[in-house]
Amino acid sequence: MQGIDDRSLAGITMFEGLDDSARRRIEERCNWRRFAAGQTILEQGSDSRDVLFIVEGAVNIVSYSPTGREIAYAKQKAGDIFGELAAIDGQPRSASVVATESTLVAILSSERFLDILKEQVEVTFHMLTRLTRMVRTGDVRIMELSTLAATQRVYAQLLRMATPDAAGTGLYVIHPLPPLREVASQVSTTRETVARALSHLYPSGLIRRKGRSLYIMDKPKFEELLATMQGDQSA
Repeated sequence: MQGIDDRSLAGITMFEGLDDSARRRIEERCNWRRFAAGQTILEQGSDSRDVLFIVEGAVNIVSYSPTGREIAYAKQKAGDIFGELAAIDGQPRSASVVATESTLVAILSSERFLDILKEQVEVTFHMLTRLTRMVRTGDVRIMELSTLAATQRVYAQLLRMATPDAAGTGLYVIHPLPPLREVASQVSTTRETVARALSHLYPSGLIRRKGRSLYIMDKPKFEELLATMQGDQSA
């Protein structure tokens, strides 16, 4: 495990392309803090403006409905950043951030972060790319909430989460499979709905659970199933 004294931003995607001396100058301007699993790092609605870089660990970006139900926007891991929206527009935090494991972050003031964007073209380009991706992801989420039933949203999320198996099997895998309540939060439904959706797939052989991994045995057929469900709904 990386120690608190290993204060390096070398793994932060935003700073790819910077030379070592420029990156070290940024490191010297950061405050460093470790958060335990389950600890809230940022509170929705707070007036803080700092930008945080995940050096080690992972976090969930979440919000809460008026009834208290958790809504997950994204999960971020080492190399990612969060808090940039408040730094750029000066508005209160739009979501809360919770550590999902022991997480080391580097904290940079909004003033220094904005200075970097003005001075470092490479960093600014990374930020533009990131913001564009956030807009596109939001568009997809809005479309799915407007047009897909809960089970279909679960299947669409599983397909997004799956990546090619590193073992070279040709299968797609979700590893580790997050808690079902977390998947439910990502698609605005309940844990029970996610459990039912998975139980419907196991007999078909399209998915298989092995330890903490969920394998998609035939991704094209899974995609075809989802397309068929969408067609039946619109018919």
